[in-house]
Amino acid sequence: MKLLPFRTDVPWPIQTSPAETRIKARIDRVRCMSPPVGCDATRVNDESTPTGSDQTISTTEADTGQGAGPPRSGETGPGGPERRSGRIVMRRDAAERIGKPATTEDEQLLERRPAPRGRPEFVDSDPWRALRILSEFVEGFDALAAVGPAVTIFGSARVPPGSPDYELARDIARRLAEHGFAIITGGGPGIMEAANRGCREGGGLSIGCNIELPHEQGLNAYVDLGIEFKYFFARKTMFVKYADAFVIMPGGFGTLDELFESLTLIQTGKIRDFPVVLVGSHYWKGMLDWMASTQVAAGAIDKADLDLLKLTDDAGEVVDIIRTYVARAHPEDVAEAEIR
Repeated sequence: MKLLPFRTDVPWPIQTSPAETRIKARIDRVRCMSPPVGCDATRVNDESTPTGSDQTISTTEADTGQGAGPPRSGETGPGGPERRSGRIVMRRDAAERIGKPATTEDEQLLERRPAPRGRPEFVDSDPWRALRILSEFVEGFDALAAVGPAVTIFGSARVPPGSPDYELARDIARRLAEHGFAIITGGGPGIMEAANRGCREGGGLSIGCNIELPHEQGLNAYVDLGIEFKYFFARKTMFVKYADAFVIMPGGFGTLDELFESLTLIQTGKIRDFPVVLVGSHYWKGMLDWMASTQVAAGAIDKADLDLLKLTDDAGEVVDIIRTYVARAHPEDVAEAEIR
């Protein structure tokens, strides 16, 4: 019995897709499972397959599932030979120009390579680095998602224990913890240690988001929940995302960075308007005066922008400012804090 031709008369570029080609190959192979005399089962219905653009491929190649790999000769269009790798489409010499290997992603994954000496180069590549960044966000979100009401306290790592600023930060954190707030810090020494210490003394959850630095900043001894970060921007996201307020103690460039980033996010509407409390009028008044006399005068900021900042020297006032805001904006957090 003569088999009917199985073909699609459609001109390029709407050619038979690799998946359709494989289906055709399997259909034709089934027809030859019990081959009649003269039928060669190693070919895919050679008798019925015309030559040209819609020629099917051999059964062996069809069954490997490699039809979507590197293009075969003749598979060209207006842009030249085309090759797909995941979501990437490469035409002409694009693969060569970006250094894309000829093998498929699966082949590269399963390839057994000799163990390199030292650190493999690929772990320092940007795609690999992006995965590390993603993992920091995932782990941070997992750790802090159920923390509840919290206040982030910033300040210098160079303040020694027993100093006035150290003891003031400790007192503020203790009072906040007694009202049910968790305390989030950078997890290091100085003001960060003082805040974690005061939080523990007040019975709160003491959290430290530590950063990898060249001079090895380790977690202080008063952190109950610690998270290590390689990237500043991932760490700062945790400070902002899970805080109901910021308390800014005297500090250096890192403290200023965190202060002005929070103001920028509030001013531009990226986060809700929550209290940013500056503690230490002796330290911050000069900066506020400069902002009013220079930035406002130059039109760089509005006078109303200065109202985003609260200045005080009193631990009790810090707590009152934060509790008043939370009671108005997030009454559910006040109820949860009281339960604690």
